[in-house]
Amino acid sequence: MIYDPSVNFEWDDRKNLINEQKHGVSFEEACRLFESKVNYLEIFDSEHSDFEDRFIAIGPIVRGLIVVIYTEKEGDIIRIIGARLANKNEQSLYRSYMDRYR
Repeated sequence: MIYDPSVNFEWDDRKNLINEQKHGVSFEEACRLFESKVNYLEIFDSEHSDFEDRFIAIGPIVRGLIVVIYTEKEGDIIRIIGARLANKNEQSLYRSYMDRYR
């Protein structure tokens, strides 16, 4: 996927603080993945989509590969739910994805 500039972002400020303390990644930083012009891997998160469709995005930012959990809301809004640096399995998954599309 590549970022659509008409998209806006939202999140819960309290959840952002907790996420930054726990994972060292702010939701503002997570937005950079979507704002960059690089491809990122998007996966539908069926396990956590009981009440709303949730997605997992894996892609590069300045500090390395990041994982962003989000949902898409009406009106071109991405609601950030969580973000962290990618683990080794997620890094490998992203590299495999990119190798297929080069």
